[in-house]
Amino acid sequence: MSNSADSPQAGSGSLETGPIPAPGRGFPPVRVLTVGVFALAGLLFFTSFNTARGTNIRTDSSLLKLSDLIQERSHKNARLDETNAALRGDIEGLAKRTGGGTGKAEQARLAALEQNAGTQKLTGKAVTVTLNDAPPDATAKLPGYPEPQPDYLVIHQQDLQAVVNALWLGGAQGIKVMDQRLISTSAVRCVGNTLILQGRVYSPPYKITAIGDPDKLQKALAASPAIQNYMVYVNVYGLGWKVTEDGTVTLPGYTGAVDLHYAKPVE
Repeated sequence: MSNSADSPQAGSGSLETGPIPAPGRGFPPVRVLTVGVFALAGLLFFTSFNTARGTNIRTDSSLLKLSDLIQERSHKNARLDETNAALRGDIEGLAKRTGGGTGKAEQARLAALEQNAGTQKLTGKAVTVTLNDAPPDATAKLPGYPEPQPDYLVIHQQDLQAVVNALWLGGAQGIKVMDQRLISTSAVRCVGNTLILQGRVYSPPYKITAIGDPDKLQKALAASPAIQNYMVYVNVYGLGWKVTEDGTVTLPGYTGAVDLHYAKPVE
């Protein structure tokens, strides 16, 4: 038996519908989307926790710890240099008292070699060059130049190297960068906006002092193409540049290790 209320007749104006899912056979699309969002959020939270390992990844504490470590190593290297210099002084004192098993001619030759190597103090007339970063809010001071990018406003490794090379070309007998004497194996390197010299870290302003004929040293600075290019940034963006004659100055002797370190092939 059929019931007209349950079975619509053709032509009665009723619309046929598709099959209705039985209870428990599926979920409406909105519920499926909600479950997917919560699952994705849970995955993100788990990934963030696994990456952080219990630390706050939204802070710069890890970078601060790295900066502190670099500064601590820099201070440690400075203390080691002082200890090495004291021990070297003791050895030299003992050698002078005992004669060191060498004659006067050999001692004079050794003293000359030490002077040329930069391990002994050096006194003479000096010129000091000071380099500094430009103000962070600097703008182009001359027409026709673009507004500065961040790299335009800081001292770079090539700027320091240009000054050191020009001073050597100008006949410098010895050079000090900040508080350290340069020798033949010294490397002037910058990481970011800091200078790393012989295991120690420095921030601007950077001071470079050279002993020699002041006139020749200043002429060598003025003739350097690299420094001429640097002077454009000085005049346009305000990078720091100062040259002074210091009179008679004594440079310290190099106090670090003099052993050569070089790469070896892996066997």
